Amino acid sequence: MPLYLIAILGLWAGGGPRPPALPTATAPAPVRAVPAVPARARFRDLPLPGRPTRFDYESYDPLRHLLFIAHLGDSQVLVFDTHSQKLVHVIRGIAKVHGVLAVSALGRVYASATGSNQVAVIDEKTFQVVARAPAGVYPDGLAYDPKTREIYISDEAGGTDTVIAAGSNRRVATIPLGGEAGNTQYDPVSGLIFVDVQTENRLKAIAPARHAIVASYALPGCRHDHGLNIIAPLRLAMIACDGNARLLAFSLRTHRVIARFPVGPDPDVLAWDAGRRRLYVAAESGVVAAFAVHGSASAPRVETLWRRYVAREAHSIAVDSEHRLYLPLENLHGHPVLRILAPGFGEPLRGRSRHGLN
Repeated sequence: MPLYLIAILGLWAGGGPRPPALPTATAPAPVRAVPAVPARARFRDLPLPGRPTRFDYESYDPLRHLLFIAHLGDSQVLVFDTHSQKLVHVIRGIAKVHGVLAVSALGRVYASATGSNQVAVIDEKTFQVVARAPAGVYPDGLAYDPKTREIYISDEAGGTDTVIAAGSNRRVATIPLGGEAGNTQYDPVSGLIFVDVQTENRLKAIAPARHAIVASYALPGCRHDHGLNIIAPLRLAMIACDGNARLLAFSLRTHRVIARFPVGPDPDVLAWDAGRRRLYVAAESGVVAAFAVHGSASAPRVETLWRRYVAREAHSIAVDSEHRLYLPLENLHGHPVLRILAPGFGEPLRGRSRHGLN
């Protein structure tokens, strides 16, 4: 098989409402206008083991060049070596695994097993589960605070963040959020944990030292904030709203929404490529959106690069140190595959628009 295949995929039909007035990078055109993967686009599909069932989060360890992929429908975590471009292990017995988080400094991977309401702790050398801890009613996304050495887990249905001590692998706190938990992320600049509270359309901040909410911010123009990525150097929280297909740029300096951007319907996972300063938003609809983020903390600039239909249910995305993008697909001609997009996929795109944030 050649390294990259060339294909043209069909267009996606659908749409979403226009948000309240704020600067946008592009006019929110109907999604039927989103182009398919162009003929010049390069990608590779690698077969994955298991049944054609749902995948969820991915996490990349840049020190070991390992990508961990949650195969939710098969209750297993796949381990993919990004240097050799080969699957190297399958970790089984993690019931309905949703979130995965590789913590390089600890040599551990944390996986939220929603089927057993636990977090499984995996050794990166042996790929064995070395501990399990209770994690609420519906554990999902995860974040790590290196100062306190604690894992924060979004308990979506339980409306809490569960806190696990990495040293003892025991639950040390349960923090009520007041609504359903979306994704949870650590901000190394403020030292706070940020979490989407999707049924309130709010972003909340947790102080790890107190295990308590210390701030709550409204997200006007967002319906059901689920995805979250912190771009710490530019003091931005990028928030995906799956209820109205919008990406919000939220300033962590002014604590205000400063711009909104259209993305594919039902956005889910966000991936940040710090080397190229690219943010990717993958959606359940199969539309992936790409943004360039430049400037400084006082004057960031966001540029919409492209929105393209990549594949059916391509809702999970990760990026490696070589700038390749990884999207696990549950069913391509009856089998699961890992679609790997080449660096610079989708670029350049003529007529792209730019918007400077303030």
